[in-house]
Amino acid sequence: MSKVVSVINLKGGVGKTTVTVALAEFLVVEHNLKVLVIDLDPQTNATVALIGEKEWGKRNKKGLTLFNLFKDHIDDTSTFDLEQSIVKKTSNLQGGLSNLHLLPSSLDFIQIQDRLINIGQTALMRPIDVLKKAVKDRLDDYDIVLIDCPPNLGIVTQNGLNISDSFLIPVIPNRLSTYGIPQILTSVKSFNRRTESNVQPLGVVISMFRSNVQNHTLTKNQLEAQAQEGKMPRIFKTIIPLASKVSDATDYELVGINTLKQKYGWSGSNSMEAFTNLTREFMQYVGL
Repeated sequence: MSKVVSVINLKGGVGKTTVTVALAEFLVVEHNLKVLVIDLDPQTNATVALIGEKEWGKRNKKGLTLFNLFKDHIDDTSTFDLEQSIVKKTSNLQGGLSNLHLLPSSLDFIQIQDRLINIGQTALMRPIDVLKKAVKDRLDDYDIVLIDCPPNLGIVTQNGLNISDSFLIPVIPNRLSTYGIPQILTSVKSFNRRTESNVQPLGVVISMFRSNVQNHTLTKNQLEAQAQEGKMPRIFKTIIPLASKVSDATDYELVGINTLKQKYGWSGSNSMEAFTNLTREFMQYVGL
């Protein structure tokens, strides 16, 4: 049975997409698992990281993105084709990974998020069930499904939660990035009550960490203390460092990338080791 995890933070630029894409690639390459990434974020960062701008542009023009699924719900049409929309070979590793699939996002998502809320009263299907209805019969084709959610808790993010077992919160260890964690926890609890769901926090991943920045170390220690007191979900033991190699990892156009080490690490860098450990820890927590 597939494990479905939404990746959420209310603030952008916290390494959410990097963590999502890295987990997907490490799960496939190092553990031989079959993974689906569902990109619900209108910024399309995970999509572009996995298939590049050129391929995304072609698919966007043909209507082969999740935008068309949600637009169908608004317009009462049936243009979305799930099988055609799933990209069945993605990543710039090894010439493409056949076990890493993608449901791409679209910048056009921005146009319809508010409209999804407004039709909630009259639609035959709840707005939060749109994604579930489309993909529920395919989820068990995968070992892991990772959902890159928008930086908000709106209808589109709730669609992700509605098919999820758990959610992961990547943060930079500073006040702005961690400020929204309690709101996320409260909102998901409220979502669970309303929908009779049981989406549980998988934990908090500290990313873009700089050991020479006092505020980063202080915030990390505070989060760990709060987790020990039961005021915060578990904090992953693995910490993702701030490194140029990590930032470059989401650049699909980089040439000469064939292995995880070429993409995520080099001599003297601990990025590769960090993502290797993060993936193992992730698998332990989801029960694989």
